[in-house]
Amino acid sequence: MKTMTKVAIPQAPDTWRLYKKGLCDDCWAGCCTLPVEARPHDLVRLGLVTQDEIDWSLSDVADQLFKRRIIQHYDPKEGMFTLEQVGGRDCIYLDPRTRRCTVYEKRPDTCRNFPKIGPRPGHCPYKPR
Repeated sequence: MKTMTKVAIPQAPDTWRLYKKGLCDDCWAGCCTLPVEARPHDLVRLGLVTQDEIDWSLSDVADQLFKRRIIQHYDPKEGMFTLEQVGGRDCIYLDPRTRRCTVYEKRPDTCRNFPKIGPRPGHCPYKPR
């Protein structure tokens, strides 16, 4: 009898795999299909806005980024932005051909800290490419 390998589903953290070093090397970037939250300092690091714009008005920044289709949501209470997803799935900064981040050095803290933080800390939606 064959054992079925459990397939990771990004929206179902109970299917995720325990993270270990090197797991990302041949992964299809399942974590990049999760909504990416970004704080104002992340937007500055990404070069989307200036610190002066952030200091002036977060709602103006949100309006500008909505129009440019960079964000899909802004929570004024938390000061949190959610980056747009291509087709409701991939992060806008994920290269569809290579399945790698195009802004890796500037990526938001949410991405920098994954999988230490997230829906299931210490686990990831790994699936080989």
